[in-house]
Amino acid sequence: MKPLLHRVKSLGHTLQGHERFFGLTVAFAIGITTGFAGVSFQYLIYGIQDLFELLHQWSAGLPGWAWAGIVAAPIIGGAIVGPLIFKFAPEARGHGVPEVMAAVLTKGGFIRPRVVLVKSLASAITIGSGGSVGREGPIVQIGSTIGSTIGHLLHLPPRLMRTFVACGAAGGIAATFNAPIAGSLFAVEIILGDFGFTQLGPIVVSAVTATVISRGMIGDFAAFEVPKYALVNPFELVPYVGLGLACGVVAVVFIRMLDKMENLFDQKIKLHDAAKPALGGLVIGVIGIQFPQIFGVGYEAVDTALHGEMSILLLMGLVIVKLVATTTTLASGGSGGIFAPSLFLGAMLGGTIGTVANIFMPSITASSGAYALVGMAAMVGATTHAPITAIVIIFELTNDYKIILPLMISTIIAVLTSSTLWRESIYTHKLQRKGIDYEAGLETNVLKKVRVRDMMRREFEQVPLDLPLNFLVDQLLQTARSHLPVTGEDGKVRGVIHRDLAQTLLREKSLLADLVVAYDLTEGDYPFLLPGDTLDQAMLRFNESGMRELYVLEDVVDKRLMGVVRKGDLMDAYHREIVKRSSGDTFAYTINHPHRMESVRVMDGYGIVEMEAPHDFSGKFLRELDLRNRFGVNILAIKRQTSEGGGPGTRMWVPESTDRVEDGDVLVLMGKTETIDQLQDRW
Repeated sequence: MKPLLHRVKSLGHTLQGHERFFGLTVAFAIGITTGFAGVSFQYLIYGIQDLFELLHQWSAGLPGWAWAGIVAAPIIGGAIVGPLIFKFAPEARGHGVPEVMAAVLTKGGFIRPRVVLVKSLASAITIGSGGSVGREGPIVQIGSTIGSTIGHLLHLPPRLMRTFVACGAAGGIAATFNAPIAGSLFAVEIILGDFGFTQLGPIVVSAVTATVISRGMIGDFAAFEVPKYALVNPFELVPYVGLGLACGVVAVVFIRMLDKMENLFDQKIKLHDAAKPALGGLVIGVIGIQFPQIFGVGYEAVDTALHGEMSILLLMGLVIVKLVATTTTLASGGSGGIFAPSLFLGAMLGGTIGTVANIFMPSITASSGAYALVGMAAMVGATTHAPITAIVIIFELTNDYKIILPLMISTIIAVLTSSTLWRESIYTHKLQRKGIDYEAGLETNVLKKVRVRDMMRREFEQVPLDLPLNFLVDQLLQTARSHLPVTGEDGKVRGVIHRDLAQTLLREKSLLADLVVAYDLTEGDYPFLLPGDTLDQAMLRFNESGMRELYVLEDVVDKRLMGVVRKGDLMDAYHREIVKRSSGDTFAYTINHPHRMESVRVMDGYGIVEMEAPHDFSGKFLRELDLRNRFGVNILAIKRQTSEGGGPGTRMWVPESTDRVEDGDVLVLMGKTETIDQLQDRW
């Protein structure tokens, strides 16, 4: 086994020199693997459902005891799932997507390989026994784990690990729902939060490959059979707007209710964590006696709503009981996704509003099924805060593109409503509970993370209001700034004076010395910054004004001067944030790869890396080691821990051939990436 893994790593190191080809090749392999995994997961669910159906049939044959099998199935399922997750993989609990996002943000994309098996079994048992959850969350976590495992075997750095985790997520969604475009969008919009082209290529390859595998084994069928719907009348957009608002509100109720339920099971219910899913199963079973539609993914009930074959009372009732059933299943420790429940809730809520619209505007509205279809997209978008994915996935799940206008309007309004009422999505809220800042971790423009107050200079030149002209001219001639602020005794800014004015006034200096003061030459209209402005806002202000420095005022009313920001400071801040992000990624990666550091590419085929000197280097001169001729690498610097000045510190210098290496030194090496990788494996 070890020789095989070594060959895989060696092949990976060789291919990494051709990064685009390498990325597409690995994505293709991930797509094939997740395609088979997605199909296998579906068959596993069907098999477990058949087993529990035997229990239902047995109890149905006992006079007066038909309810017993209905209640017992989710209890038994929970009793199996609880110990399985608690013992082998606690991260398999819940809906899975936040755990993948957390791995991308905090662990360099590393996910334990065992999650594939545990998540598959736990979710299949939860869904098959009647748990009110979906299968998209599990397959995202399963696919992402496959991508992470392949990346781990190839010894990849965090930058590539994250991409391949997203490839696994895209492949899983695509294979499970026969939706390659939506799978790709889900990965970049939710998992990565970044539509970078270099990442999108491998993700699309993985999604398409997984879809081909799935269609070859299962067939090319839409998830729902939907009648052909269209916008009947332009005035029909009014109820669709109302549907968007309603979905936004219910989505927030869903998120908050799940949060409250998790707090209830975590803090109030004094049971062992392994036993809580069985208690949740009891609640699901009791609800299912009256409302069997809430069991499992619930697609049969969604199909009924899409054909307009449900009464308004049943539609309204199912919205309420589905909220209770899904939040109970997840909060108690069951394993499954929130995507299918969101589709269910949207279909029932849309059917309700569509039925009401038919009653009051029968001649200008489509049937309730059209509203159920639009409600599905609106609810998914509102819960996940991912409108593009929600719109596209409904197209791919239904193969119906004729209702695009109301679909887009309702979804966008639903997302705006939910994000206004509650800032976090159902995914990011769980991350927030864990103390993970998703928005900061995936911010594509790092300047949005830094505020002006964090990097402004607090020492600056200023001109008093009453400064006489002769002193003013001298100060303007001596300053290196393009303009200076004019302030009163209270520290408030009255305007600015430009340095170029000094040359004009120099000839009149003696004549106007006693007649003119600084205030007389002040320009009152000037650009400024506020302490809370982000640095991307500051850059925009610099570009608009053409100035090289901008002054920072306490607020727009008080105008008290606090500091100055120079244009060059922005690039310094940008570089610092890039280094901090890179350092954080590398740290997370090296936790899981303690003997390996990520190299930084400086040009095609070459990189720089920090490596601790091997013990057999200790006491030897650099000329004696002769690393350049022996291994083809150059030593750019040596870092050494010192105790100079009475305390611990680090000394770093560019070495000479006569320098001697000491135990514990860190060598900064530059060379071919292939050579560096070989040295890391060797040392």
